[in-house]
Amino acid sequence: MKPANKASEIDRIVATIDRAVAEQRLPPGTRLVEAQLVESLNANRNHVRVALQRLALKRIVTIEPNKGASIAQPSVEEARAVFAARSVIERGIIEILVSQRGALNLALLRKQRDQEQAAIERGQREAIIRESGQFHLLLARLAGNPVLEDVLKDLITRSSLIISLYQRHSDPQCGCDEHGDIIAAIEGRDPLPAIQCMRHHLNDLEQHLNLDFWETRSVDLQTVFGDDHD
Repeated sequence: MKPANKASEIDRIVATIDRAVAEQRLPPGTRLVEAQLVESLNANRNHVRVALQRLALKRIVTIEPNKGASIAQPSVEEARAVFAARSVIERGIIEILVSQRGALNLALLRKQRDQEQAAIERGQREAIIRESGQFHLLLARLAGNPVLEDVLKDLITRSSLIISLYQRHSDPQCGCDEHGDIIAAIEGRDPLPAIQCMRHHLNDLEQHLNLDFWETRSVDLQTVFGDDHD
């Protein structure tokens, strides 16, 4: 396989596992057996191994000697640190957006919020989680800073792990109404209310976590990835 094709294939594996974690299809603690991943993802074992190493660097996967790879189980301290980091980064994104000259593409944000609301009305858990995360990533994209977007993407995936571990109830909604409030605050071009909206939103997410207890569940990798390599 050519180097470019190899890199693309590794990127595909990383993105597929990352997406499954972000959508809470792969819960914390899930063992990632290489042979099962090779079959489930129709992938090369060496590529799977490199992809797992990359995900370990992102702290999405844990690799232990003689035990292999598994989806990370963030500690309480890491959970708090991730939300603190998101607060700082997303405040910066809001500040960039409200200070931009010219028209903001608020229609894209409203469309994203509407897609999230539609998923809520259908009761589609994975879609709700996906659309909610996409709203935050769209804010970063509209801010025009790809570095912030990349950092936030990893933090959102780690947030999904944390929420999957520590959430007090099974409701996956991130707060579609609060997303609407954030859009309105950005439209007003006043940084303080917009920043306060985002801070309240992230605080609300964190307050719905029980950082004293978690439970684990098992999943079948073939079921998780069955549609990802069609």
